[in-house]
Amino acid sequence: MKRPLILVTNDDGISAPGIRNLIRIMNDFGDVIVVAPDGPQSGMGHAITIEATLRCDKVVIDKGPQIEYACSGTPVDCVKLAVNQLIDRKPDLLVSGVNHGSNSSINVIYSGTMSAAVEGALEGMPAIGFSLLDYAHNSDFTEAEIYIRKVTESVLKNGMDRGVCLNVNIPKIKDESIKGIKVCRQANANWEEEFEERVDPKGRTYYWLTGKFVNYDKGTDTDEWALANHYVSVVPVQFDVTAYPSISTLNKILSDE
Repeated sequence: MKRPLILVTNDDGISAPGIRNLIRIMNDFGDVIVVAPDGPQSGMGHAITIEATLRCDKVVIDKGPQIEYACSGTPVDCVKLAVNQLIDRKPDLLVSGVNHGSNSSINVIYSGTMSAAVEGALEGMPAIGFSLLDYAHNSDFTEAEIYIRKVTESVLKNGMDRGVCLNVNIPKIKDESIKGIKVCRQANANWEEEFEERVDPKGRTYYWLTGKFVNYDKGTDTDEWALANHYVSVVPVQFDVTAYPSISTLNKILSDE
């Protein structure tokens, strides 16, 4: 039997430690093809390249059986290019990450890591986005690997609902162990943002985005609760963003019938 074909991508760039660890892990599960940005693309969300050229070069970064391409575009560009141009059959699994930093709650909207996973779901593939709550370049992925393997094995064995991907966030814990996995909903949280006005050496004004993350949700079934209590959070995510409860209300207001 053929080994599963696994597509690996990310938003931190093809050389980031997170994706290098993910590639190594995925080599144990199947045949791996990597199509990832040639540099950082964090915060790109579901952006695609439509008014610039896309370049994609075969590269060798680490020794291994994987085939790798570095792409000049966004994470979603990488998935589209892989599926429509570089691979002759649909991957059995797409994995994105491991992101350096959280993609829980509202962060899923802005995340290039998770947008790549959502694009995989759009293409009809089981897809998982992995994130570690550690922004350091030299993050320790030792304990995270246990849960990456567990979730990957489960998805390969059991499959997933069509059009759904998983948002997996792994806490960074000092001097303790992760307690396990919690399947959760996305917490109701947001960023209180500020733009600091600054002046560059040439006297020109520029702005630097800052802010703080605020969790409004007191529920114990959310990703933020799970992470704060030392669990890996797993949130099923879909691309249908229809606000279904509003349909009947709008029909009463706007319908011509």
